[in-house]
Amino acid sequence: MTTALDAVTVAGPVALPLGGELDVQAACGIMQVHGRRFGTPTPLGLDYASLLAVELAEMGAVALKLARTRGIPLRGAATSLAQAALLAISQYLAAATAGDEHQESFAPGGPPFCSADRVAFEIETLDPVVWQRFWTRLGADEKAVSTGWRPFAHRFATATCPLPTRLPGLLAALPIAAIEQAADSAGMTLMRVSDRALDRLPAFVVSGNGRGHRPVRPAELLPLSGLVVLESCRRVQGPMAGHLLRLLGATVLRIEPPGGDPLRWVPPIAGDTSARFRALNEGKEVVEADLTTPGGRRHLLELAAGADVFLHNWAPGKAGQWSLCPNDLARVRPGIVYASASGWGTEFGLKPPVGTDYVVQAHAGVPPSLMTIVDVFGGIVSAHGIVTALARGATRADSSLLSAACRLNAGAGRRCDRPLTVPVCEDLAALAVDPRFARALIPGECVLVASPWEFTV
Repeated sequence: MTTALDAVTVAGPVALPLGGELDVQAACGIMQVHGRRFGTPTPLGLDYASLLAVELAEMGAVALKLARTRGIPLRGAATSLAQAALLAISQYLAAATAGDEHQESFAPGGPPFCSADRVAFEIETLDPVVWQRFWTRLGADEKAVSTGWRPFAHRFATATCPLPTRLPGLLAALPIAAIEQAADSAGMTLMRVSDRALDRLPAFVVSGNGRGHRPVRPAELLPLSGLVVLESCRRVQGPMAGHLLRLLGATVLRIEPPGGDPLRWVPPIAGDTSARFRALNEGKEVVEADLTTPGGRRHLLELAAGADVFLHNWAPGKAGQWSLCPNDLARVRPGIVYASASGWGTEFGLKPPVGTDYVVQAHAGVPPSLMTIVDVFGGIVSAHGIVTALARGATRADSSLLSAACRLNAGAGRRCDRPLTVPVCEDLAALAVDPRFARALIPGECVLVASPWEFTV
C-alpha cells in the first residue's frame, strides 16, 4: 500500500549524492546556521530535515486527496529531505543573498543560561524596557545591558547571540530562585529547560462542519487553486503557514497595519523589502487595515466574506477583544476555516507567558537551537491542519508552537550516525549559486526557496 512516506526521497531535485539526514544537514546549510552560536558548523540534536519532510509529505498527500475531490487532475506529490532543509533555512538564505551593504555579525554565543545551582533556563522579552529592568534588578553593568539588547533581540534573525560575558556570568553566580524573582518582578518570561521531552499534544486539532469545496477551472493544477486565504500574522509561524498554502495554489491576502508590517524594513533589504520577510511572504497580496479600529475590523470581515480560510497568530484574548472569533467570521462566511496558530495553545490558560520559539523549546525539552526550528515546524503544522480541515469539510484548525514541539519530540528517534559523504556548507551565499541546487531555488533580488513539493499530473 502506497503511503505519504513513499513520496519522500533524500535529495529530491538537489543534484548531490546525499546519503541521509546528516548529509542533508551538512550540504543544505542547517549545520552552518545551527552552528553559528558555536563558531563552527554543528549538527542539530534531532533529525530535523527528516521530521520536516515527513510532515510535508503527509500534508502533500492530504492536499492531493483534496485536489481530486475538487476535480483537479493531480496524480502524485513528492518531497525530499533536501527540500525540507532548504525550507528551514529559507530566511537565512535570503538574508545571505540580499546584496545590500548591511553587515551582520555571526560571532558565537548565546543561551540557554545556567544558574549557580546548575538550572538551565531561557529568558524572553520583546520589550527593551523589560530587558533593562530585569538586568537592573540583578545589579548588572549598565553598558553590558545596553550592548546585549541588540544581539538578544536579533537572535531570531542571526541564529546566534553573542552577549557580553558579564551577563551570563552574572546569572551563573546566582541561584535560580533569585533570577526567577527578578524576572517575575520585571515582566521577563523565564522558562526552565525541561529534562524530559514533552510529546503529549496532537500537532493540530481540526473540528466543526463546513461546506462543500469551491469548484475550480481545469487549467488550475495545484491543490488549493481557486481558494482564498486571509492571513493576519506576524513573525515566522503564521506567515510560514500562509506561505505554504500559497505554494499549494491558494491566493493569500495578507492583512498588515497601515504603512505595512514593520518587519518589512528590517535589514538586509532585497529590492524594497526585507530579505527575510520576502522568504515568508513573497507572492502574497497585501491589504492594509488597522484592526485596532472598528473600521479596520469591518474591512477584515468584508474580505473574509470572500475567503475560504482565515488564519491568525494573535495574542491570547485578542480575537475576543476585537469580536473576530470563529462565530463572528462564520456569520459573514458560513463554513470558513478559522485557523489559530498560537504559542502555547491552552497550556498556561488565559494569561500565558510570551510564547516564542526558544522558551517553547525549553519547556518542551526540544534539543536547543538558536535556529527558529519550532517556529518553522509550527508553520508547517499549522498549514497541515488547515489543509486537513479543508479536506474534511471542517471549520477549525488550531495549532501552537507547543503542539509542534511535541510533534517534533514524538517523531524523534535514535539517530543512526554515519560518516558524511558530502562537504559541509560553510557559506550560504555559495550554496545559493551552486548549480546543483538550481532546481530547488529561485534567483532574484535575493535567493528564495522553491516549493518543497513536486506535483505530477
